[in-house]
Amino acid sequence: MNNHEHHQGHRVTNTSEHHEPDAHAHHENAAHGHDDHASAEHSGHDAHAGHSVAMFRQRFFITLLVALPTLAWAPELEHWFGIAPPQFTGARYVPAVLGTFVFAYGGWAFLQGMWRELRARLPGMMTLISLAVTVAFVYSIAVTFGLPGMALWFELSTLVAIMLLGHWIEMRSINQAQGALNELARLLPDMAVRLNGDQVEEVPVSALRDGDLLLIRPGASVPADGIVREGDSSVNESMLTGESALVKKAPGQEVIAGTINGAGSLRVEVTGTGDRTRLAGIMRLVEHAQKSKSRAQVLADKAARLLTAVALSAGAITLGAWLLAGAELSFTIERVVTVLVIACPHALGLAVPLVVAISTTLGARNGLLIRDRRGLEEARNLDVVVFDKTGTLTLGDQRVVGTTVDGITEAEAMTLAAAVEADSEHPVSRALALSALERGLAIPRAENFLALPGRGVKATVQGREIHAGGPALLAELGASVPEPLKQAALQAAERGQSSIYLVENRRALAVFAIADAPRPESREAVQRLQAMGVEVVMLTGDAQAVADAVAAELGIKRVFAQVLPDRKADKIIELQRQGRTVAMVGDGVNDAPALATADVGIAIGAGTNVAVEAGHVVLVRSDPRDVPRIVALSRATYRKMIQNLWWAAGYNIAAIPLAAGALAWAGVILHPALAAVFMSLSTIIVAINAQLLRRTNMGAR
Repeated sequence: MNNHEHHQGHRVTNTSEHHEPDAHAHHENAAHGHDDHASAEHSGHDAHAGHSVAMFRQRFFITLLVALPTLAWAPELEHWFGIAPPQFTGARYVPAVLGTFVFAYGGWAFLQGMWRELRARLPGMMTLISLAVTVAFVYSIAVTFGLPGMALWFELSTLVAIMLLGHWIEMRSINQAQGALNELARLLPDMAVRLNGDQVEEVPVSALRDGDLLLIRPGASVPADGIVREGDSSVNESMLTGESALVKKAPGQEVIAGTINGAGSLRVEVTGTGDRTRLAGIMRLVEHAQKSKSRAQVLADKAARLLTAVALSAGAITLGAWLLAGAELSFTIERVVTVLVIACPHALGLAVPLVVAISTTLGARNGLLIRDRRGLEEARNLDVVVFDKTGTLTLGDQRVVGTTVDGITEAEAMTLAAAVEADSEHPVSRALALSALERGLAIPRAENFLALPGRGVKATVQGREIHAGGPALLAELGASVPEPLKQAALQAAERGQSSIYLVENRRALAVFAIADAPRPESREAVQRLQAMGVEVVMLTGDAQAVADAVAAELGIKRVFAQVLPDRKADKIIELQRQGRTVAMVGDGVNDAPALATADVGIAIGAGTNVAVEAGHVVLVRSDPRDVPRIVALSRATYRKMIQNLWWAAGYNIAAIPLAAGALAWAGVILHPALAAVFMSLSTIIVAINAQLLRRTNMGAR
């Protein structure tokens, strides 16, 4: 990761302003209450705005304690166990007093929710629950004060208690799903060690400013983004990238706020604090993704609204049908209440948001930042992935991609060449030096270095006078070139690669093919996508020969070469016109139109701000293997959504006739409290099924 990536990370994520959720819940319940979930006024599941896990837990236990005594006056108790209710002056009003408390205290959250739904003209779950308990309350009050019939105080109290329990369990599941934001927030330490000349002072992280010099002790969390100025260590970045291997840090390299320092000590200059850290940017992206709508969510919202209308209609039909059939009013009211409770589209409203919350946080933990949920949703349908070549499939930096030797080993040739080129600023010299270091070779010190403009360089290495350069150097020296080296140079030229010769005593010992080298992970990424049934296409402005050489090495069969920057989007459109669903993966400014045009735009995290802004998904690492992992996550997410939607909708469709009393002729009557249990169970099943998404294997690195 470079400094450029650091800055783009900050700017990228400003697409969505971050607002800290209100802290309604206790710290043990992640402190953010339910406002993340309640962002919901936009995501369909908006019933709990302003509520918290702790509030529902407290109201459930108090309501349960108050509801239990109403059992003593319930007709069911005498019917089941032959126990008569206690008799004393005013005893007949005790259930009414307790039931009224339960309605006002336990039912208040539902009444609030109904008011919000009606104000938004989107009646749903809270409206149905509130109607059910209100009908039961009003009818029971009327019976208590003289209306012929049987009061439903026990049914009302148990219904409210069970609904509170169901909502408490549901909200715990949602908070756990969205807890990744809180986990990320907790990565930052409260205090930092700042160096002020010779003084060492411990200061709050909020007091840090750009340019401050920090001491990062072994095992400490990095409090701000910065650049290492002194020291060597390895840093654990797994909480941000999902990569378990420690990342070595040396002077000039970047460290990210929230990561954990290893065994070494570092002195770091601060470059970003607070909302400008990469960690804060990731949190904004996750939050933005969880609030953005997907097509499946729109479908679920419509289904939930339709089911609400069906429930209200079913309640009205149930009321009319039983009254026309001559049923007792208490029995009829009980049927209406049962229909309204069991028809609540609670599970349906939760089916998609909970899966999305889990998938976006799961992606964030693994270095896949979802800027737009529709991009993640569409990734399951991909049948073509178009990769930009330079900087995406390749390193974007030249390396030695082929070595041919004569009378010398490859390791010796690379060592001598890297030593001779070590003091040169030329890109080819850098390619030789980096390639030698990546192979773990020790580069000896060169003496008497001399640059030969337009031809190459020479130096003395371990007492040997060595030259390195191109064809012009061979001509000047009159050097002989063995046939194998000539053939290797010709083949490199056909592939559009540069050739550098290693010469000693006017004889060429080796030839190095220099080119923009493929990333080590690229071939594996291509193979994984192909195994998933996705075609891989390479898109580049390079010459056909250069593009074909890279494509052949990576196993890519289709190549668009010599494509001008302003024509890249046209190639995406060309594929789409063939009926293909296309993803574009890129990192440069000239990739932005193609990223925006594609069905799914995937921006490499180390790329430019423009590219990342245009993408639906951002890869924290510049690792093409994360592309098949996006496809795998998308497919798993969709499976969970469909499973939940079928369960939620199918349950309601089957349960409404039973609740209305369709099987009363067979003696099958569903009690309101039992309906509340079934409705809560349906919701819990959906929540548990969504949690199973965490087990998704997106492919090991």
